[in-house]
Amino acid sequence: MNLIVTQRLPDLSRRLLDRLRPMVAGRLKPGMNAYAEQLFIYCCFDREKVKALELEDPMIGIVLYGQKEIWFGDRTHAFPPGSVFVLPRKVPMDVVNIPDETTGFYVALRLDVPSLPEGIPPLSTAERLKGGELGNFGVPLSEGLVEALCHAATTIADGAIGETIKRLRMAEVLALLRPLPEARLLFRQSLSDEIAWLIATAPSEQWSITEVAEQIGIGASTLRRRLSLEGASFRTILRRERLKAGQNAISSGASSIAAAEAAGYASRSHFSRRFRETFGTSPTGRP
Repeated sequence: MNLIVTQRLPDLSRRLLDRLRPMVAGRLKPGMNAYAEQLFIYCCFDREKVKALELEDPMIGIVLYGQKEIWFGDRTHAFPPGSVFVLPRKVPMDVVNIPDETTGFYVALRLDVPSLPEGIPPLSTAERLKGGELGNFGVPLSEGLVEALCHAATTIADGAIGETIKRLRMAEVLALLRPLPEARLLFRQSLSDEIAWLIATAPSEQWSITEVAEQIGIGASTLRRRLSLEGASFRTILRRERLKAGQNAISSGASSIAAAEAAGYASRSHFSRRFRETFGTSPTGRP
């Protein structure tokens, strides 16, 4: 089956190209070129096919010149200039990059998503069980998404802008992509990450493995087994996320007693001991 992604909103596609093409001017060298952390320019001057490509991290791609084809099984997805697509991690696929007939080169921007920023939830088990995640790689454009992508790319590329602002710009992009079925590939995390995110939403709650398993939608024994396969444990994740909450509270000016409460510890001394074991210092800052 051949699935061709056409641009339904050419004005938005053109706006995206007008904003982002100047970024690559003078930087067109064959291969993958790092523009900044997690932002890359890929360029080729001849048609090329990469077989069984597997990414270490999921990514957002924006075709600036030429056309990209992605083969997954018997399906082909083709993306012309101005298209936005997502690719998953650890899924083999064949990729074809086709240079533009006029300019003679293929160019795309690549934004890697190695981890999800705070406030952006991973794909839940229930969402994963719906299936269809590999049905389409193309992302429909909207005015908000075009603006967010342009802001994120130009901000990340600017060495004078701080990391906090860069993370906020990426969070804006991911917040807009999170509801889209076509972008679900970006939010498929490990079970450990899903549990960590759930605990981080309410670290002071008295979480049990049974309650977490119920929230996720699987049995407690299945949860233990799958965590073991990932080399993780519920107890370790729970302690880490609670201590992170305590550390964040202290960084915000809270007392050690308030930080212990925020982290779900009934005993201040127990919290202090665990805090020192993890961070090498007491909650009050004493070594």
